[in-house]
Amino acid sequence: MSKIIPFKAVRPASDKIGLVTCRNYDDYSPAELAAWLNFNPYSFLHVINPAYAHSQKISWDKRFKGVALKYKDFKNEGIFIQEEKAVFYVYEIQTKNQTFTGIIAGTSVEDYQKDVIKKHEDTLQYRVELFKDYLHQTQFNTEPVLITYPDSVEINTWLLLKKQSVPIYAFTTTTKEKHTLWKIDTQSDIDWLQDYFENIPNLYIADGHHRSASAEMLYEQDKKLGNPNLEYFMSFLIAESNVKIYEFNRIIRDLNGHSKTNFLTLLEEYFIVKPKEQELWKPENKFEFGMYLDGNFYALFYKHPLQENTENSILNTLDAQILYNTVLHPILGIGDLRNDERIEYIPGKQSITTIKQVIDEGDFEVGFMLYPSDISEIKTLADHNLIMPPKSTYIEPKFRSGLIVYEL
Repeated sequence: MSKIIPFKAVRPASDKIGLVTCRNYDDYSPAELAAWLNFNPYSFLHVINPAYAHSQKISWDKRFKGVALKYKDFKNEGIFIQEEKAVFYVYEIQTKNQTFTGIIAGTSVEDYQKDVIKKHEDTLQYRVELFKDYLHQTQFNTEPVLITYPDSVEINTWLLLKKQSVPIYAFTTTTKEKHTLWKIDTQSDIDWLQDYFENIPNLYIADGHHRSASAEMLYEQDKKLGNPNLEYFMSFLIAESNVKIYEFNRIIRDLNGHSKTNFLTLLEEYFIVKPKEQELWKPENKFEFGMYLDGNFYALFYKHPLQENTENSILNTLDAQILYNTVLHPILGIGDLRNDERIEYIPGKQSITTIKQVIDEGDFEVGFMLYPSDISEIKTLADHNLIMPPKSTYIEPKFRSGLIVYEL
């Protein structure tokens, strides 16, 4: 049983919606960030980074208090308004290549704790604690956890029907995405949606493992206060076939002392290595890897795919794990995929010419392109309580900050 709830959200005033919402803070270059903050007084960037000019000179505690104060300013100025009653939302994002449609709701911390909401990524304790402190200080969250549910004809039909009504927002961003939001506030719709999700045995986190872990930690810390809002965290629920999963490609600074010839020879123990020269080659199937080295592309075909359906083989048939087990760790000497400064990651959404360009500039020596995982792999790992290697997936859609606020 999966429990979801409507909530009394805070959201931008309709006439300011296109000015308020923003991409994830980390997506902005310093120049972009400065431009938005200097010329758009309504941008939610002012809330999440109120002291941007001095962001490296103030403590986390002061920064979080500044966020809380700026958020209150936005409410007092009428930039944000609060719903009069608890509601759900239907939210649609249209990009150049795909349309994502889902439901914004509160999901249960208890379901998270009982593994009704399943996870597939590990979390870093310091990040979980830091975001927990952020939530505690600011008392709001505007970054929902992306959660998938099984594909459903009933939900799809319901969504199509709701989208026939007049939306409360319809706006386009400077990244040429169209965003549309419908409010679901009738009791019959709310009851139907809650009843439907109660019959879903499991939900799966696609993106937002640190946010959900922080919500749980905050609940455990402050549950004695009896605040029911802490029992839930905001999520964007989307059909599992509607998410877009990209790979994270790897670039490495050196060959760990190996010559190019020796390195290629070592690869042949595990891979059939085919030179592609200047062809911009990328994997077309599982167990295939692209490589860029010394001005040339290579296709690597794994010789030993595992087929046994054991817990060990489930993890070891992941392409990211195969690359780690056969190349990154034993040959290139990279043990810690999170913290080793010799490796960096480029989302598969970017062209492989980006990898070529970065390596040609000389700071990195070799790059590897992977084939993206699919949702079935993610679910299988989660069902077996297994963890994907770090930076295995880059998942869309990405939610606009400042669009919907869940207050604590």
